[in-house]
Amino acid sequence: MSASSITPSYAAVLRTRYACRTFGAALLGRLSYGMVSLSLVLAIKEATDSYAVAGTVMALFGLTSVLLSPTRAGLVDRYGPRRALPPMAAAYALLLTGLAFAASWPGTSGILLGGLAVPAGACTPPLGPVMRTLWRDLVPDPRLLQRAFSLDTVAEELLFVTGPLLVGLLLHIATPSAGLAVSAALVLTGSLALTSSPAVRGEVGHKKTSAGPAPSEELDSGAQPAPPGRRPWQGGPGMLQAIAVSAAVGMCLGAFNLLVIAFTDEHKDPAAVTWILAALSGGSAIGGLIYGAVPWRVPSRMRLAFLAAALGLTLATTGLSTHPYALIAWAALGGLFIAPAITTTYLIADECAHPAARTKAGAWVNTAFNAGSAGATAATGLLVGRLPLPACFALAAAPAVLSAATALHRPPRRPAAVTAAPPVSERTSDAEQQAPATGE
Repeated sequence: MSASSITPSYAAVLRTRYACRTFGAALLGRLSYGMVSLSLVLAIKEATDSYAVAGTVMALFGLTSVLLSPTRAGLVDRYGPRRALPPMAAAYALLLTGLAFAASWPGTSGILLGGLAVPAGACTPPLGPVMRTLWRDLVPDPRLLQRAFSLDTVAEELLFVTGPLLVGLLLHIATPSAGLAVSAALVLTGSLALTSSPAVRGEVGHKKTSAGPAPSEELDSGAQPAPPGRRPWQGGPGMLQAIAVSAAVGMCLGAFNLLVIAFTDEHKDPAAVTWILAALSGGSAIGGLIYGAVPWRVPSRMRLAFLAAALGLTLATTGLSTHPYALIAWAALGGLFIAPAITTTYLIADECAHPAARTKAGAWVNTAFNAGSAGATAATGLLVGRLPLPACFALAAAPAVLSAATALHRPPRRPAAVTAAPPVSERTSDAEQQAPATGE
């Protein structure tokens, strides 16, 4: 597929009414998440002169943010983004600003920094899950929705590449704590711009007649939409598959990042790390854009199984590389499956979720990915040096290959009985008119 045939397919998504405005606002706020981790580590290291304190505070911030993500998304599902996002964004920005101020003073107590980092992580606005829920409202056509999700995944990945580069540029003119202040400004501005979009205010025409999937859309993930009060594992094998594969992909990437460093150290070429990770990200972006532009006829659960297995087998083969240049090529090849796999997990979660719980469903998939990445990074650190690197690569790839088996079980189809519920962007009435809380 040529670039000339891919570009128009994504232009159709962006030409959708209010899409550019809404998507741009969400990306502006999500750029903060690409900057905040590096800024936080650098600022705390400068303030305390301790990598141990910096790592501990960063771990507290990250764990709180990841583990409470479904809860925050559930609040958005219950009250709507216009009522839930601004308080979260304001609290998050205020706490990041407090961290920036505290970290600007040498000798600041690590306890104080940790005390600010924990509530900051707890208030992180779920801009990614909210935007993916809004895509459903903006783009009812399932084919365009696949492209929208692919575009969203690729853009989000590029933000996590751009963010650290912006932090590096900022360090030339300011202290590391300035990166935290900029992150606070970005997330607050992006969140307020997002909630002011007509798409969030309920002014998208088609939403007035349909709250669920478009009539032409078939739930091919193996599960009927789950009621909003159900746990994710009660949403059927489709939701379980999305969560399992998302966690497995996160495990692969978390381990791969550490193994690449060990590989380049072993070959006395540490500078190659940048090129290898850039090849992985570049391959992911290309794969995501191509994947979204293809009108697939294979059910999403089968596509996800293939993508997970292909990613795992490619990364396992990567460990057999004899030179960093070979690893660059294999990383680019493996990257082709990353964004498509992540995109498909979000599509399946969106298909399986009750219309009143789509934000939370997406947050569970995101949480699984982040938890898998963090856990695999820690486990890989224990394996490196104890096992040969090819064995480490194979073990790191195993979760993705094994997760492909989640597509094998498919229950008999039953007619879906989904009670119509107002879309997330229109739920701005009183609490008693909201969908019930989602079991948190």
